[in-house]
Amino acid sequence: MGSNWSERRVVVTGLGCVSSLGTDADTLWKNILAGNCGIGRVAGFDITGYECQIAAEVRDFDPTPAFPTAKEVRRTDRFTHFGVYAGWGALKDSGLDLGKENLDEIGVFLGSGIGGLYTTEEQHKVLLEKGPGRVSPFMIPMLILNMSSGMFALYHRLRGPNFATCSACATSNHAIGEAWATIKRGDASVMFAGGTEATIVPLGMSGFAAMRAMSTRNAEPKRSSRPFDRDRDGFVMGEGAAVLVLEELDHALARGAKIYCEIIGYGNTCDANHMTSPDPEGSGAARAIRMGLRHAGIAADAVDYVNAHATSTPAGDMCEVRALERVFGDHAKKIAVSSTKGATGHMLGAAGGIESIICCKAVEAQVAPPTINLENPDPACTLNCVPNIPQERRIDVFLNDSFGFGGHNAIVIGRRFRG
Repeated sequence: MGSNWSERRVVVTGLGCVSSLGTDADTLWKNILAGNCGIGRVAGFDITGYECQIAAEVRDFDPTPAFPTAKEVRRTDRFTHFGVYAGWGALKDSGLDLGKENLDEIGVFLGSGIGGLYTTEEQHKVLLEKGPGRVSPFMIPMLILNMSSGMFALYHRLRGPNFATCSACATSNHAIGEAWATIKRGDASVMFAGGTEATIVPLGMSGFAAMRAMSTRNAEPKRSSRPFDRDRDGFVMGEGAAVLVLEELDHALARGAKIYCEIIGYGNTCDANHMTSPDPEGSGAARAIRMGLRHAGIAADAVDYVNAHATSTPAGDMCEVRALERVFGDHAKKIAVSSTKGATGHMLGAAGGIESIICCKAVEAQVAPPTINLENPDPACTLNCVPNIPQERRIDVFLNDSFGFGGHNAIVIGRRFRG
């Protein structure tokens, strides 16, 4: 390690996920291309009386194959189950043989927007009903949001750089971008990076609904999340996790790894505008995109595909459109710009991770995935938002946008691998 920053190239060699549309990248991608939707009426608890009664739940999920023992499953929160499983899937997909690797040079940045909300809610109920002496000694380590990152490293003895990003819905892209930078500067050879979230619990559903942020199209769950559509009325919560294996190029080539793409740029800015609302002109997002392009050393007109953050909220989608128009000008209309949240729901801290996986598959297949439920495009949006049907097209460079409460903007740029 330790060669010049500018000379170290970083590639993606493994993909792992847990989502309402599948627990591996191939299944996820097939469902995305088919226009399938993972949103339904909430089944995990009695949703009667809730304003929003729909979500993209992960159902019939068994995390045990990714854990050393069943006891470890019981001692960890659902968000950790998702994160560890996605990391395990990415490890398998990468073909890395950890028995032959220097584990001091392999790290994990696995973030979460909220952390162990299941445990928080469950243990608060225990406190109120049974008293402080009955609260679990595992409560704190189960709910703190760094635990998914820490436990995945523990189970695989990965001793390199490790922390958990937390920047709301920009969490995963920050994890991927910081992992890219860590490898670039020579502090690791391999990084597992992404995010995990499990907030479809009474408290989570109530809190977001109280903000008037979520769709109330309860009678039509499959049509409820509709990015860029004139009739959108809010986001729909999803859950799950996504992890990418980022690897220094020479390390990947030496072991004959499959390479999905190369990560070439990362942008990280703040709106400093409002607690939850994005900058209405998209200027913070635009600065992040320009930063990513500068890191990548490419012109704006090199970008072929954007996986948009677009969550299906009335204000948010158009702020993003304005940001893209600011940066790309006339070229904006030539880019395929799709949001896959109509299919997966909004996975919050895991969103950028799942969408980075979709970008990797889009480059591999040379297909822009569709924005489902885009039936009546918002007249303020004149971009090619890939309505309802995938578009076969040349995709050499992709850009993945993620924006979070607190004004966080995180951009990841990748391109088709060139030897």
